[in-house]
Amino acid sequence: MNDVENYSNFQAVERIKSILVGVAITGEHREKRLQHEYEQLRDRLINDSSIKKKLPNFILSNVKLYEFWGYIQSEFKTYEERRTFLTDEFAPILSDLEDNNIGSPTDSSIGDTLKNLDSNEVNAIWQKAIERRSSDPEGAFTTARTLLESTIKHILDDLNQPYDDGDELPKLYKKMAKHLSLAPSEHTEPIFKQLLSGCHNVVEGVGSIRNKLSDSHGKGRSKMVLCDRHVELVVNMAGVLATFWVKTFNENTEKFREIPGTVD
Repeated sequence: MNDVENYSNFQAVERIKSILVGVAITGEHREKRLQHEYEQLRDRLINDSSIKKKLPNFILSNVKLYEFWGYIQSEFKTYEERRTFLTDEFAPILSDLEDNNIGSPTDSSIGDTLKNLDSNEVNAIWQKAIERRSSDPEGAFTTARTLLESTIKHILDDLNQPYDDGDELPKLYKKMAKHLSLAPSEHTEPIFKQLLSGCHNVVEGVGSIRNKLSDSHGKGRSKMVLCDRHVELVVNMAGVLATFWVKTFNENTEKFREIPGTVD
């Protein structure tokens, strides 16, 4: 995996801006490595529909760096004019990405709740899942699964409950559900039993993603086809479930503190 794939959307936009500012000031647009990086960044960003609509138009219209050089050279004569123009053009999308305003309101709400886990890892996984929804369906599916696993492990850690790193998602969920009273059998109200059974079914479904998408044995003609709506459904459900678990844990923290062997 190269650096471009590791970048967050904010970092990717910052990097492509830096490349273009460099070209606009120095006129150097022939370096193959830089051209390749620009093309990778551009392809990644325009393949994400939520990002593409926010990008400056000159990125969409200039596939090669020499094309951008011709454009910026004809539009602005001085280096300072070019730098100011690029700064102004990139400011809106960078501001939105920094404030997490690209995506749905639900994305931001889920992100805010997950921050309560005080885990950079979980927050990064959620951001990666929503960034991949449009550009990398298979990656979004598996990241949604990782989000649930990581959220459960952090909660179990905070509860001082042991688990094996190799435990599959359904097994992890069963351990957490026991301590958060999320098992349907622990409730008498039919509607709650039904809803919690639904949560269990979602966990089982998301937990099977690795087997369905695994390429360790190759893929035949009948491989699973991913539709945008399916990807969005899985990522959103994973985010909602993780949020529900974190809120349930937080609201019961004081109760858990009174139980020997749970929260410190």
